[in-house]
Formats: sequence, C-alpha cells, structure tokens
Amino acid sequence: MEHINIFIKAIFIENMIFAYFLGMCSYLAISKTVKSALGLGLAVTFVLFISVPVCYLLEKYILKAGALRWISTEYETVDLSFLSFIMFIATIASIVQLVEMIIEKFAPALYSSLGIFLPLIAVNCSILGGALFMQEREYASLGEATAFALGSGIGWLLAIIALAAIREKLRYSNVPAPLRGLGITFILTGLMAIAFMSFMGISL
Repeated sequence: MEHINIFIKAIFIENMIFAYFLGMCSYLAISKTVKSALGLGLAVTFVLFISVPVCYLLEKYILKAGALRWISTEYETVDLSFLSFIMFIATIASIVQLVEMIIEKFAPALYSSLGIFLPLIAVNCSILGGALFMQEREYASLGEATAFALGSGIGWLLAIIALAAIREKLRYSNVPAPLRGLGITFILTGLMAIAFMSFMGISL
C-alpha cells in the first residue's frame, strides 16, 4: 500500500513540474507539439525509472555512512556521502547517453525534433531532483524508490503532454499579441499548477 501512496503522490501531489518547477527549460521548449512532448516525456520517465533506483543502490551500499560494512567490518566508519552529487550525475549522464543512442537508432525523426534537449536530459534538474529527493526522504526499500521514480516520471510526462495539447489548440485562438509564445505559456503553467494543488486534499 505504501508503494501506491508514494506513486500517486509523485504524480499528482509532488509533481516535479507543478510542485517544484523542476525541468522547466525543456518543459517549455519542447511542449509546442504533442508528438515531441510525448517523446521527451517518455525519455525523462525512462531515465528517472532507471537512474533513481540505481542511485538508491549506490546510496545504500556504497555512499552513506556505514554502507561498506558488507565488504568488511573495517569499513563501517567510512562515509562517502560527499561523493553523492558526482556519483548521481555520472549515473544519470550514462543512462541519458544510452537513451540518446537508442532514440537516434530507432526513431531518427524524434531524435531530430528533440534536438539539443535530448542530451540535456542529463542536466535536467527534475532527474537530479528525483535522485536527491530519494536520498533526502530515505525510502525504506528499492521498491519505494522505484515507485517514486516511476510516479515522478509519469507526472512529468502528464504535465508536458497536457501543456503541449493546450498550446496546439492555442494556435487557433485569439491570444493578445503581447502574450503570444512564452507569455501565455507561463500563464498556462501557473494555472495548471494551481489546478494540481487541488490534489493536495487527497488523503492517502
């Protein structure tokens, strides 16, 4: 039951975009069409789903104080937590490189439409944020960390697809000239964030 609670919270209540505004650069840039938004959203979800559990294992068995006791009792006092940032970033960058190679091989059109924002997933703050939130919240098991990662990815995916769908409709709307482009997009994002705040009333 706890896994479901974490999963639902990550999608709606603690949404990476609407609760923490993480990953806004690629969110705003790629949300012009639903097709490209779907591609990037799936890529971000996949990277989160793989990288957060891997970072959890790194944290549990290598980085935190006493994590190396499985090697020998001599290492019980070793604390490598100061390496968390660099280890998490290296893990994320490796997974993003793998995703980029797969998309370039099997979906070259999507690869071209995503452009520079595909490799920039490696520095997407929602990905690193997921790893750091996992570390801060000290999830009790790999399953909980994985549920959080999958929920966070799906939440980010829903957010970018919803905005892309609205922006496609806005092309046929009479938007005031000063607000066209990013202006109306920022307003929409704020309104969507307010709408998602209603999920905070969910009792889990």
